[in-house]
Amino acid sequence: MKTNRIVTGAVAAVVLMLGTLFTPARGGPAAPTGNAVTAWNQIAVTTLTGLPGPAGGAPPAAQIHVGMVQGAVYDAVNAIEPKHHRPYLLNKRFSATASEDAAVATAAYGVLREIVATVPNLSDTARATLLQSLLTQYQDSLAGVANGPFKRQGIAAGNAAAQAMNAARRDDGRFGPSQWVPNRDPGHWWPLTDPTTGALILDPTPWVGGVRPFLLQTSSQFRTPGPNALSSTAWAKDFNEVKALGAVNSSVRTPEQTYIARWWQSTPAASWNAVARDLAVRNGLGIGDTARLLAMENLSGADAAINCWNDKYYWDFWRPWNAIPRADEDGNPATEPDPGWTALITAPYPEHPSGHMCLDGAHTRVLRMFFGDVIEGGYRITSGSTLLLPTDERTRSFGSFSQALAEIVEARIWAGLHYRAADVQGEALGQNVADYMAAHYFQPVGQAH
Repeated sequence: MKTNRIVTGAVAAVVLMLGTLFTPARGGPAAPTGNAVTAWNQIAVTTLTGLPGPAGGAPPAAQIHVGMVQGAVYDAVNAIEPKHHRPYLLNKRFSATASEDAAVATAAYGVLREIVATVPNLSDTARATLLQSLLTQYQDSLAGVANGPFKRQGIAAGNAAAQAMNAARRDDGRFGPSQWVPNRDPGHWWPLTDPTTGALILDPTPWVGGVRPFLLQTSSQFRTPGPNALSSTAWAKDFNEVKALGAVNSSVRTPEQTYIARWWQSTPAASWNAVARDLAVRNGLGIGDTARLLAMENLSGADAAINCWNDKYYWDFWRPWNAIPRADEDGNPATEPDPGWTALITAPYPEHPSGHMCLDGAHTRVLRMFFGDVIEGGYRITSGSTLLLPTDERTRSFGSFSQALAEIVEARIWAGLHYRAADVQGEALGQNVADYMAAHYFQPVGQAH
């Protein structure tokens, strides 16, 4: 079946058909206690997004690693749950009396330990510190589980799930060669130069698009339609929009738009996992449903990152700060060059499609499957952006996922990072990955595949 273009209809219909299976019961308010799955998700996200960029801490690479952790956690819990779903990797059952808390902690720790122990570009001191921190948190988790056969069975399930994930991801393309082929022609991306050293500022994880996917058949399965032709009216419209709104000294961008552009300069995996944890608790999801939610969300996010970065280096499209000073080379009479144009915010990799939107599209698609689009009482996101001022509000509320997505599309333009086509196509790419996941993975046992 050909699936290498943006095609949502058929798969989206499957997701709608399955929607009730992904929606938790709406009972009374749940006590905000969380569980082992939410606790270890927070440990994983904090650890993995805190790594240096070249060591896998950059957003797309961190998303791949969070996906590994949550896939293993899901398999560990699913191997114990009496009413279980199809496993991701672990085709083995364990006693229903096994400790799920011990299984979760062991699975998460086993994958996190392997990642931290093997990533390159991490100093010996930093590696040792992180490994000790993880060990301490693991020991603390196990200390809360009563000793006995149930604990031992849970540890065995967690170890089996971690080993399956670690084995499956060996030699998967992580930290492989760069995908970039330098090209100075009009329409192609060129990196900025460090003003201090004169060196090119390059993508810290340019290998992401070459990683073997978790769910998709290929890393380019949902190839986007691509950037607008430089000769087109659509290109001129997108060009002039970002030229006016995305400049560092824009006279038409409002102070609120500037704040929002900076506010969204945070890591999607951190933002949307925090939202998922909160909504899981508020909706009373049990440990099995929480593990499934976070596995679906983060494995979709991982493959969205892989497909997105594959797309970025396939199209190799120029950023606004490449295109606007060189507009006299694009062959379009409706674009005018501005030699001194500078974006509000920059990024070290090709423009199309938007990486942020690829991840946002995947995460929110899965969250909608579980909770719907409009969230009663809303939800809050705390930005981790380093570009906010000390007086800026870091935590904001949203009433729906579509509201947030619509704002991010605009925010990437206000930042001077993207043309509208890259945002729209990036969002669709992420949604397509999540739809494909829902149609092919994580169904209840006995349901037609």
